[in-house]
Amino acid sequence: MWKDLPLYPEQASTIAQPVDLLYFFLIAVSAFFALVISVLIVIFASKYRKSRPDAKSAHIEGSTLLEVIWTVIPLGLTMVMFAWGTILFFDQARMPADALEFTVTGKQWMWKVQHPTGQREINDLHVPIGKPCRLTMTSEDVIHSYYIPAFRTKQDVVAGRYSELWFEASKLGTYDIYCAEYCGTEHSKMVGKVTVMTQQDYEMWLSGAVANETPVQAGERLFTAMRCITCHNSTSTARGPDLTGQFGKDVRLASGASVNFDAEYVRESILNPAAKTVEGFQAGLMPTYQGQLKEEDILSLIAYLKTLGADKSAQGAAAK
Repeated sequence: MWKDLPLYPEQASTIAQPVDLLYFFLIAVSAFFALVISVLIVIFASKYRKSRPDAKSAHIEGSTLLEVIWTVIPLGLTMVMFAWGTILFFDQARMPADALEFTVTGKQWMWKVQHPTGQREINDLHVPIGKPCRLTMTSEDVIHSYYIPAFRTKQDVVAGRYSELWFEASKLGTYDIYCAEYCGTEHSKMVGKVTVMTQQDYEMWLSGAVANETPVQAGERLFTAMRCITCHNSTSTARGPDLTGQFGKDVRLASGASVNFDAEYVRESILNPAAKTVEGFQAGLMPTYQGQLKEEDILSLIAYLKTLGADKSAQGAAAK
């Protein structure tokens, strides 16, 4: 009977056990002090109750030592919780450089996933065991939240923004995916499964799944099809900045400010190009692509821009 009533979800990722240990520590501290305080209330209520109407309480002098003890001990415990939680937060926030990069788009009421090699899934996610996986996520409509209880990971997915999470599965099996943010009448049906496989089984699954274009290939096609290459090139007559090797670097704007050339900046430049004009180029030349590109298209363009100049950089490093 108890097998079907687990106290907490299965631990199936590298971060799951550390998160549970912190959680159980918080519960233990809370339970200990709740018990101590409850017992003391009963003892003091009994010991110092008024025995007769004219009884007077004896004057009790304060104790500096007692004041210090009940101040220092809770402070020490809260600082332990703070430090422990901070370490876990940074462990979850730092994305591994060698992670497999997936894109996830939330839509009422489904999760659309694309693998780095181009395979697509809806409400399912297949990943290899022991390999960090990085999910770049956005929404086509309302706020969603990508939640995998067994991995102890959850991240809100917001329209018009990119959010990220990563995990490394540590146990083979199939685990639930939920939307943890109410998103409409069929919110409860926005569920899925993540399947953790051996590397060999994962590669076999990839070979058997239908592979469309990879995000980079789709981005390159869109970059040409949408005529982006007409303005964004390295010629002296280019009407837009050359995007080769720019991803991740700071860009100086016409206003004199600087902005990092990241996914958020690329998305804003595609949908609202007049918001941040690069220094040396005329504002208003680039049209908006609002309504012409889907969120998956923008993610593909971002994936392509990340690769521009990467091969040249690698060749230069090898030559040195």
